[in-house]
Amino acid sequence: MTEGPTRTAGSDRPEAGTGAPAVTFDDVRDAARRLAGVAHRTPVLRSRTLDARTGTQAFLKCENFQRVGAFKFRGAYHALSRLTPEERARGVVAYSSGNHAQAVALAARECGTRAVIVMPEDAPRAKRDATAGYGAEIVTYDRYTQDRVAIGRRIAQERGLALVPPYDHPHVIAGQGTAALELIEETGPLGALLVPVGGGGLMAGCATAATALVPGIRMIGVEPEAGDDTRRSLAAGHRVAVPVPRTIADGQAADTPGELTFPINQRLVDSVVLVTDDEIRTAMAFAFERLKIVVEPSGATALAALLAGRLAAPPARTGVLVSGGNIGLERFRELLG
Repeated sequence: MTEGPTRTAGSDRPEAGTGAPAVTFDDVRDAARRLAGVAHRTPVLRSRTLDARTGTQAFLKCENFQRVGAFKFRGAYHALSRLTPEERARGVVAYSSGNHAQAVALAARECGTRAVIVMPEDAPRAKRDATAGYGAEIVTYDRYTQDRVAIGRRIAQERGLALVPPYDHPHVIAGQGTAALELIEETGPLGALLVPVGGGGLMAGCATAATALVPGIRMIGVEPEAGDDTRRSLAAGHRVAVPVPRTIADGQAADTPGELTFPINQRLVDSVVLVTDDEIRTAMAFAFERLKIVVEPSGATALAALLAGRLAAPPARTGVLVSGGNIGLERFRELLG
């Protein structure tokens, strides 16, 4: 067993509570340079029907077209690209319900290292099969009775692996922020940006980039109704835990905001709105029928919020993060049938 504290990949940034920002706009721009030519610059879709229904010009940043089918590749590759040669030789471990798992597995292959992924037993089969297909070793656990963080840290210590958390890591956050950076570079200033919130890494990175590029932009987080830990935490002024959410939006089934992500979001996010599972299904169907794209439940929550009228006083131009499209045919049919 490796002695000493668990090593977190590239952990050379300030900790939460030190007063220094964990991630800056310069970090996001540096991440964009590292991701250039590796991550896809995903398309931005428009829909006149969507604009007419919602009273705003909507710009959908489609991360379902990203490598591994979700934005998670941005943060995972950025973090792994910063590993030392010694860390790469030993490998990495991560815990995830699916998209971060696939992202770390592929990033590890791209960076010439190996990955161990801790996944819940009930993770969607399509995500588990893809993770294994990228060459990762999978260790399963029960998400309702076991602690994935503890399992990941134990494996990291026992095998000497670098831990790559799904959201609570400065390099991961900075990598995710490149999605908003690209969106605003393409569209110009936006009045609001709707972003799905799970552990808060995508929002923290996007808010860091968007508020630097467009001062005054409204950053609106979107959570599934069953998992409103970030909304409760913002209202309370500190991190609040909720029971592990039971929602079709499995990628947002976080029970508490991250230690690093929450202070960023507390400072930069204007509000968090909630959507029901039925509203998520409606958004998935709209994306399929009108936009001709397949979106997974977690990837559809920001669109669901817009369609359901959760954005008060919509501005003239609104960005929407479509965060992923990893869903198998049978699950898609089950949810929408």
